[in-house]
Amino acid sequence: MSNSSCGSSELEICRDDSAALNLKLIAIASILFGGIIGIAIPIIGKHRHFLKTDGNLFVAAKAFAAGVILATGFVHMLSAASEALSDPCLPEYPWKKFPFSGFFAMMASLLTLLLDFVGTQYYERKQGLNKASEERVRVGSMDTNSGRESGGIMPIVEVKELNGSSGKVFGEEEHGGMHIVGMHAHAAQHTHNHPHGQDACDGLVSSRDHGHEHGSGHGHEHGSAHGHGHGHGLGEGDVESGLRHVVVSQILELGIVSHSVIIGLSLGVSQSPCTIRPLIAALSFHQFFEGFALGGCISQAQFKTLSTAIMACCFAITTPAGIGIGTAISSFYNPNSPRALAAEGILDSLSAGILVYMALVDLIAADFLSKRMSCNFRLQVVSYCMLFLGAGLMSSLAIWA
Repeated sequence: MSNSSCGSSELEICRDDSAALNLKLIAIASILFGGIIGIAIPIIGKHRHFLKTDGNLFVAAKAFAAGVILATGFVHMLSAASEALSDPCLPEYPWKKFPFSGFFAMMASLLTLLLDFVGTQYYERKQGLNKASEERVRVGSMDTNSGRESGGIMPIVEVKELNGSSGKVFGEEEHGGMHIVGMHAHAAQHTHNHPHGQDACDGLVSSRDHGHEHGSGHGHEHGSAHGHGHGHGLGEGDVESGLRHVVVSQILELGIVSHSVIIGLSLGVSQSPCTIRPLIAALSFHQFFEGFALGGCISQAQFKTLSTAIMACCFAITTPAGIGIGTAISSFYNPNSPRALAAEGILDSLSAGILVYMALVDLIAADFLSKRMSCNFRLQVVSYCMLFLGAGLMSSLAIWA
């Protein structure tokens, strides 16, 4: 392949360095604004009644965001990776002998599964070490009060196994959420004595509204915790777990940020106003939708204010920073060189694998297979419509970017 055919693919008739620089400055401001607004809506909205993380509106909005992430992985990243790794400027061996884009995406999905598992285990153990002594003291004091009525003190281990008169099992938090370890134990020990199908849905609604009535056969204190555990623990178990959302939000940001660097760099090195102009609007909407999806996961993770601000800022500034870097190196950087094409293709493939896994496993499956969704037909219809709407709108942006 000659150097002329693998040089700059810009249309020389449309090349204008001065106009391109002005458009890049506009793109930085527009994309930065779109990213800030997108990620701020769910983070700020969780403090408002209309977008609380435990409301149906948030579930529907999260379904829209999941569609956006899925379309980003399949339509934007994977296709861009295939195009880059099949470019004629790359040498025939090894790039033409093997479908590297699909392979790297597959490996990224498997590695994300491993990282997801290891990260969850790490946070479980860390949380367990920090809370173990506190939980034992709290549960022990509860058993002391109940033991005075029955003439003895029940050991803590029996509370975990029998779930006696104690109001909470080990792992349950004060505000009602449960750690993964405690939730799984609670779920495994009580699945056998609860109805399924429509009766289970009726019980789910009843437990949310009348938790104290549900526990008449087990004691008032156990009934309240039992109703809450099955209203939110069994129905949405892992989805409601703060530990899971911590891992999900961090991995999701990793995939989005790595892609944002590539699209920012690609725009920054371009010297053609004909190429940059349509990208400004497309990438602004692109950044808005991705920010909304990531912000929803961050808001559910219940990070501290500083951590939330850091994650939001990292997302918002990544693409504008990529544009700035691309502008600075545009005089000597050739995006159509074999090394640049290989790097872009590999990074896009890895990002595609990460986001496809996150969208299907941690966002779509976790919500759409939950008890809450199966027991609310109206929420099912709205969520599916929002899912397809998000995927469709994000896919349509591929016409321009």
